[in-house]
Amino acid sequence: MPPQSASSVSRRRFLRSAAGATLALPWLESIPMRAAETGKKLASQVPTQPPVRFACLCFADGVEPKHWWAKGEGAEMQLGEALRPMEPYRKDMIYLGGLFNERALEHTSVHLGRFPNLLSGAWVSTAQQDIRVGQTMDQRLAQHLAGNVPIPSLVLGIEPTELRLEDGLTMLYGSCISWKSDTRPATKEIYPARVFDLLVGDRSGRRLDRSILDEVAADARSVRREIHSADRSKLDDYLESIRDIEKRIELAGRERRIEGWQPSLREVAMQRPDEALPQDVPTHMRLMMDLIVLAFQMDKTRVATCLLNNDLSAMTFEFLEGVRGGLHVDLTHNGNKPEVEIMHMKTNQFHVQQLAYLCSRLEAIDEGGTTLLDNSLLLCCSNMFDGDQ
Repeated sequence: MPPQSASSVSRRRFLRSAAGATLALPWLESIPMRAAETGKKLASQVPTQPPVRFACLCFADGVEPKHWWAKGEGAEMQLGEALRPMEPYRKDMIYLGGLFNERALEHTSVHLGRFPNLLSGAWVSTAQQDIRVGQTMDQRLAQHLAGNVPIPSLVLGIEPTELRLEDGLTMLYGSCISWKSDTRPATKEIYPARVFDLLVGDRSGRRLDRSILDEVAADARSVRREIHSADRSKLDDYLESIRDIEKRIELAGRERRIEGWQPSLREVAMQRPDEALPQDVPTHMRLMMDLIVLAFQMDKTRVATCLLNNDLSAMTFEFLEGVRGGLHVDLTHNGNKPEVEIMHMKTNQFHVQQLAYLCSRLEAIDEGGTTLLDNSLLLCCSNMFDGDQ
């Protein structure tokens, strides 16, 4: 059969399964879709010790320097007011200062040149038509661990991804700290209920997903014979990504009957969150912390990030006593006014409270002589130091 014309192919932008599902295909150059990078699978061994997990909590627009400091080390460490919530965990804590991405000073955007590259140190493209940063450390870890867990990484957030322009660049840069590749941010989930379903789900749902993927893949193979050779490599890459999803679904539904270490939680005690997006910030953030704990405890993933607010955020903190105004414009740019500096410090302290809460939840979970906190590496960071400079 001769290849179809370009116009004919462009009309068939979706594959259909017998179950009624549709799957978009990367036919058009104007709608690029990159196949998922599966990475190299590590040879697995029977685990005898709990695995190490990694989580990053990021908040935007810097800190109030007068109140963000640490002196000494270990249990005797002294902490500034903004870091006080972490006092119970001083013996487990390392305070790093002076980290600096010198090349970011050359960027045309003070904010967007220093936000999406927080976990990579890469250069942020200044071309509007070329969205490009660099693969971030969390996604490199997820790639390294692929095949050991059902979900390579959790990428969570509180505020939705923004698509407006700032400094002539897409605010995608200001909404995403996790990047799967140089050009593709990892999808950020802000709805707790959807995260819960991703972690828990049910076996019948996974079987249905597997069956749909099989049928769609079969349809894609039949279409392969009808397209130009230039498009076949794109389709082959896409089918490979589908096969990778199948492997993940199969792994998610497989019971692990192995010797050695096992996850400490099999049956979920946590109640499913409401479908709607939480309307108050404290509840929303605590739910996301609880879901990270759930994911780690069930060994559904070993890598998680949570973006507590986007860059240039207008998030308000009126639930904190005496705090008013939006995070970026009103609080970080405070003109060194003491009363506003205190308000900004309270937002810093609130963000650190989320880390302390996560630590307390992880510390309460026993993993056979050690705690889940013992077996976790947690990073709390911001894209700049003094947001008023």
